[in-house]
Amino acid sequence: MRILVSGASIAGPVLAHWLDRYGFAVTVVERAPQLRKAGGHAVDLFRPAMDIVDRMGLIGQVQEKRTGTQWLALRTEDAGRPHEMEVGRLVRVISDRHAEIMRDDLSEILYEATRDRAEYLFGDSIAAMAEDAAGVDVTFESGTTRRFDLVIGADGLHSNVRRLVFGEESRFSAWIGAYLAVMSIPNYLGLRDRMEGIAGVNRMAAVYGGAHMDDARALFMFRPAAELDHHHRDVGRQKELLRRHFAGLGWEVPRLLGEELERASAFYFDSITQIRLDSWSRGRVSLAGDAGYCPGPAVGGSTSLAVVGAYVLAGELAAAGGDHTRAFPAYEREIGDYVRRSRAFAVGAARRLIPGSRSAVWGMVQGIRLVNHVPAPILRALTGLGGRGVRMHDRVGLKDYPQGLATARRAGA
Repeated sequence: MRILVSGASIAGPVLAHWLDRYGFAVTVVERAPQLRKAGGHAVDLFRPAMDIVDRMGLIGQVQEKRTGTQWLALRTEDAGRPHEMEVGRLVRVISDRHAEIMRDDLSEILYEATRDRAEYLFGDSIAAMAEDAAGVDVTFESGTTRRFDLVIGADGLHSNVRRLVFGEESRFSAWIGAYLAVMSIPNYLGLRDRMEGIAGVNRMAAVYGGAHMDDARALFMFRPAAELDHHHRDVGRQKELLRRHFAGLGWEVPRLLGEELERASAFYFDSITQIRLDSWSRGRVSLAGDAGYCPGPAVGGSTSLAVVGAYVLAGELAAAGGDHTRAFPAYEREIGDYVRRSRAFAVGAARRLIPGSRSAVWGMVQGIRLVNHVPAPILRALTGLGGRGVRMHDRVGLKDYPQGLATARRAGA
């Protein structure tokens, strides 16, 4: 059975690994001319995703590439003295198995582990699909046409596969009130295990390095009064908006949005938006990761969700012997609750990370003090309140799919 996966970032290579292990023939197509190896921000892998990475035999590589961030020093726009928090202590309370890793490092680890077991097509994308009762004829932008049994869109928030099969993004996107920007800069602050930042009303900025990084990342998050008019590929407009919304904020922000923004080696800007579909599958096409159920970049644990979703989709296809009419609904049932809880968590996280008033800024500072001084059992309870706390990500159980390989091969892979 031949399966085409669109997207080679996170969910795509995880799918490639498990589909290959279960006996399917996998092709991964990626619009970028090569694997993106610069400019990504730090992402979190919580216990379920770490367990999957462990089952893939990659846990050692992921641990080696952890950012190693241990401290946060946060200023407010009203006071120059930073408030420090031991991030490492908070992480240990939140999750018993967690790694913060740069997104591009994780993507490279996953790609290198699958490049010889799946066919990768870089510099190309899907232009059209024609489905019949027996398969899908796919026309690529390069002009070639090939036939596959199934197609999976793992091509991110602005998914091309989703647009072709389900319709325009505006039908399924839900802006949750904020924007995110990340850029790669020289590590002129000499940061290794620290994040330094400043928080103001409706905006925050931070800079962090990493134990294995030569450069650093500057992160900006802000909440405008209304949704902004911009296109996700119009970099000039994005930089203009960023400068406008951070005008007057002190600390390193003037330098970051001046000379550093102009010479940044990589730059990313986008709305913090959720993707909400009633179903992630239609016919012989399904969606995985941000393409199907993005809870919100940088606030909803989307990387862990993508890893879990890819693992479950591959496993359900194997368990169903390649029968997508059984596998796709089972996949949606298996992770549906996790998706819903991730969305709810993301909305609250965006509010907490970008304080909307002076009192909220004050509350953020008090939260930092709380982490430093409250006993671990109490802090653990606070982070898990109501099932929507950060510990929600650790409470996802993983299904085993031991019968997958045999059933996939019987399906004609």
